[in-house]
Amino acid sequence: MNTRVVILRNQAASNHNSIRWDQIGLVVTELAELYQTVKEQTVDLVLADEGRHDLTHAVAIKIRRFNGLTEIWRITGEQISPDIREEFIDGSIAHDLGQAGIEQKVKDILADKALLQKYSMVGRSAKLKAIARVIERIAPTDVSVLIVGPSGAGKELVAKALHANSPRKDKPYVAINCGALAEGVLESELFGHERGAFTGSVAKREGLFFKAEAGTIFLDEIGETKPDTQVKLLRVLEDGAYYPVGSSTPRRANVRVLAATNRDLMEAIAERQFREDLYFRIGVVKIIVPSLLDRKSDIQPLLQHFWADHSGMDYSDSALDLLCRYDWPGNVRQLKNFTSRMAALKPKGLVDVNDVEKFIAEQHASATHLPVTTGRTVEEAGQELIYRAILSLGNEIRLLRDLITSHLPSESTATQYEEHSAVDTPSTTMDEMEKNLIKKILSETKGNRKEAARRLGIGERTLYRKLTRYKLS
Repeated sequence: MNTRVVILRNQAASNHNSIRWDQIGLVVTELAELYQTVKEQTVDLVLADEGRHDLTHAVAIKIRRFNGLTEIWRITGEQISPDIREEFIDGSIAHDLGQAGIEQKVKDILADKALLQKYSMVGRSAKLKAIARVIERIAPTDVSVLIVGPSGAGKELVAKALHANSPRKDKPYVAINCGALAEGVLESELFGHERGAFTGSVAKREGLFFKAEAGTIFLDEIGETKPDTQVKLLRVLEDGAYYPVGSSTPRRANVRVLAATNRDLMEAIAERQFREDLYFRIGVVKIIVPSLLDRKSDIQPLLQHFWADHSGMDYSDSALDLLCRYDWPGNVRQLKNFTSRMAALKPKGLVDVNDVEKFIAEQHASATHLPVTTGRTVEEAGQELIYRAILSLGNEIRLLRDLITSHLPSESTATQYEEHSAVDTPSTTMDEMEKNLIKKILSETKGNRKEAARRLGIGERTLYRKLTRYKLS
């Protein structure tokens, strides 16, 4: 029996099943027993009968307050598709697998968790586990790897895991952001230069390929490199040869190359901004790191991980709910920024929903050009962005109209202008559109006015005034 596995069974079903659950883990029948167990010891996995309807989202959050990495799987009559699974459930195990099949499935789940821990990857999501399994297979090899994902998602964490678990782990690991340097500077940084190779080069300098000899070099944002540099990188990947700037003597590099990008390199290839032959050389294996939006089950474990050194930190259920509904355009890096901020402002306090709302509002304010929405499809986000742009345009039109009428020569002329001006039509249209948008958002939030005001980017009092004005209250 694995004491880190707990099975939550129905009392009536426990005596009418061929599976010996007590050989798999600790069997409990009451939620109180489960709470006490997760409080007293580290529980990696909870298996719950599908008939346990008392295992709700709120209960799952409470269980994971002791350990955000605790996985909860349903014991079902048949395998459940991830698309229809409850959002707080990590997976399902079918009765039909039998004793040996279920025991093997539990071993596989625990093995995946061990891999994540081995590679310092914090989370429970299936996508993160898939990455860990790929790392396990290819880390011991010398193949080039292209790591693709949005900024802040953890691409360098993957690169470091590949190096740290390779035969080159005792050799240098060097990293460079290719997008942060001008082309001439980048070439010198990568390959080094001879004395007098260019103005200001008063001494010979070794490049990163030399410094990474027998180790690993990580080329972050490789999609930002220029064609001339790409040609030289291709040569290194093909035969290990490179030339320092200003030298006619080739050198050879024994280096494993890992690269990362947040760009669509196939699109860059189509636009002739990236070499196709280089793409296939760096991407012998491609690892896709998903955004935090696509692995929201990792948010609670990440919160606890980032606050591990702040024992007094805690969060309310409503704060966690809002954190899990936010889109996190800056991904894990942005979440870490939030936790660092809360640790500084509330080192031994409770992070509540107001703290989260304030943080999100500030993110909107600092990136008003981005369509940051919560829980929306790309199409819905685009539509809302258009609505907001039109509303903003309507406000500007009204301001312009007021400015014009305030400078007209007389009241009668101004009145005449107002009566015949075409500006009134957009004004009326804007009001109607604003009303429709408010109704739409209220419907989506099921009448939650605080959430509706947040999505609309206005204060609650402003929303109440508009509800009264449009007779929506």
